[in-house]
Amino acid sequence: MTFPPAKQPRDRPTARWSWRAVGSWPVKLPIVLAFLQVGGTLGAAHNQPATRPVDALAIVLLLLGPAALVFRRVRTVAVLYFVMAVSFAYILIGYPYGPFFASAIVALFEAVRYGHRWAAWLTAGVVYFGHIAYRWASGEGPGIVAAIVVAGWLLAVLIGSELNRIREERVEESRRAKAAEAAGRLSEERVRIARELHDVVAHNISLINVQAGVALHLMDAQPEQARTALTAIKQASKEALVELRSVLGVLRQVDEPGPRQPAPSLRRLTELVARTQAAGLDVRVDVEGTPEPLPSSVDTAAYRIVQEALTNVLRHAGARSAVVRVAYADRTVTVEVTDDGCGTPTGGGEGSDAGASGGSGLPGMRERVGALGGRLSVGPLPGGGFRVYAELPREGAP
Repeated sequence: MTFPPAKQPRDRPTARWSWRAVGSWPVKLPIVLAFLQVGGTLGAAHNQPATRPVDALAIVLLLLGPAALVFRRVRTVAVLYFVMAVSFAYILIGYPYGPFFASAIVALFEAVRYGHRWAAWLTAGVVYFGHIAYRWASGEGPGIVAAIVVAGWLLAVLIGSELNRIREERVEESRRAKAAEAAGRLSEERVRIARELHDVVAHNISLINVQAGVALHLMDAQPEQARTALTAIKQASKEALVELRSVLGVLRQVDEPGPRQPAPSLRRLTELVARTQAAGLDVRVDVEGTPEPLPSSVDTAAYRIVQEALTNVLRHAGARSAVVRVAYADRTVTVEVTDDGCGTPTGGGEGSDAGASGGSGLPGMRERVGALGGRLSVGPLPGGGFRVYAELPREGAP
């Protein structure tokens, strides 16, 4: 009989003896087996007058096997060898047949369960053929039927142990796969939250930064315009706090209702443009096609791409105006942001430090578009300025 490559023995809990262990299953089972083997053998001996009477040595042999099983989970192979040797000795001495083999069944089962398959199969074979050879050599060899019955019994025990091992391994593999899947979902959620935090903070902080500069510049010369800039700062900071609380509420995972804020959506594009215009950038919006409801993932991604593009125009481009184009087609929705600035790559390009974070600027856009199976194109325009173009499937990720 051939075996597939044996796996490494499975981890077993290391045991430290204490009297509390007496109430545990590793100790309870040997106690039950001790009573079964001694009581069952004494009962079976009445129907086997030709065998050697049960004496003190027989009782000791019947108790040694269950006693050794107490340590079966920390010294599996040693316990297997010892229990099989004790059972073999009991048979060779000629004591009555009975449930003396119960300890051997448990030892074989545990050895296979914890990955010591070769030891279990070889030990069972040595004991079986050794017993048959000894009986035949002494002129008391068992009949063919009896030898086949014993062989069948051993095979049933070993095959049953193998099936149990396979079942437990599959359960363990399933548990590990579910744990890995949960870890993957957690990682994806962290990346998503990081993108949301970046988009919320970067846009509003950029507006605050621009308006603060305007306010400082006009504080003495044009106080009314400085007041307008400070009002815009107040509104942008309020928007940032509300959105941050919404994201942090997800992280807390509490039952209390968090701050109510509409989800990012192209339907809120007018608000985004108004805040950007308040920061001093002239923004025009062109919509092509008929606006229709989109899956939340697509709607949020499109909004965040426009938001990030406008934020980068404010921060890096030195532009006076920008154009946002949204095109609804049968199978796709397209967003495009162009400006008349210096054409400098917006934050987070592959050569910038932001690219290392993977969660800001252009890398964040690429992650959003890639997750939905869309297409992103960014780069300077021939006549000056910069262009961000994203094409997203209307049905979301494939």
